[in-house]
Amino acid sequence: MTVNRHTPEQLLSFLDIATEAACAAGAVQQAYLGKLEDIQEKGRPGDLVTAADKASEEAILAVLRRHVPAHAILAEESGALGDTNSEYLWAIDPLDGTTNYAHQYPFFSASVGLLIDGVPQVGAIFDPFHNELFRAARGLGATRNRRPIQVSQTAELGKSLLVTGFAYDRRETADNNYAEFCHLTHLTQGVRRSGSASLDLAHVACGRLDGYWERGLSPWDIAAGVVLVEEAGGRVTAYDCSPLQIGSGRVLATNGHLHDRLSKELLQVRPLASWGVTVPSENY
Repeated sequence: MTVNRHTPEQLLSFLDIATEAACAAGAVQQAYLGKLEDIQEKGRPGDLVTAADKASEEAILAVLRRHVPAHAILAEESGALGDTNSEYLWAIDPLDGTTNYAHQYPFFSASVGLLIDGVPQVGAIFDPFHNELFRAARGLGATRNRRPIQVSQTAELGKSLLVTGFAYDRRETADNNYAEFCHLTHLTQGVRRSGSASLDLAHVACGRLDGYWERGLSPWDIAAGVVLVEEAGGRVTAYDCSPLQIGSGRVLATNGHLHDRLSKELLQVRPLASWGVTVPSENY
């Protein structure tokens, strides 16, 4: 277990900075919603970027540069910024759920997480459409709109509601999560696909969902949400229950009660290719 060398007061200060940054980005998203004129793809079909993404990121960067100019930053649009040797790394997703946002589907957020020595320690996620602010710091609990939250108590997979997502390269690889989605849909009360990893984790933290898994993720997708789930009493690991590697692209997060069973089910699912399904190499 990582020993936290920072005082509660220091972590609260960082949490306030993360909150200010996430809310600043959320205000930008509110201003642009329904008014986008230029929506572009970043390389893979469905991987969108808009003026709102860029403006939201600038809003977050402005807050971080004002408060913690010496800290390193990993941003979805700008990449790595600042001193790469810093023990502090802010992982930010300025607009998590861009495809939803571009279609005015009301499920998107701004996510600001702080890793200290590579471990997520602080997180703030703001859902500007529903005006929900999720906050957490290591050892200090998790809240939604400043009120404490906790994970669900669902202990049976058959009574659970899960959530997942599909990576942008799903058209190009058999390792695309489709098989896992189908398998677990049959074993649970349902599996949702929302399109915002940070909100998926926030909703596990506040008990709306019982578990979440996904592949093809980046550190900025989950850094803030990991802290939320763990501080709300949940568990976050790799698929096989080993310690989470933030850069691995894979995460399993649950209320804790379902964790071992969900891990077991994920590990036994046959790849889609073994089902006799051919993954197309070109878009259609």
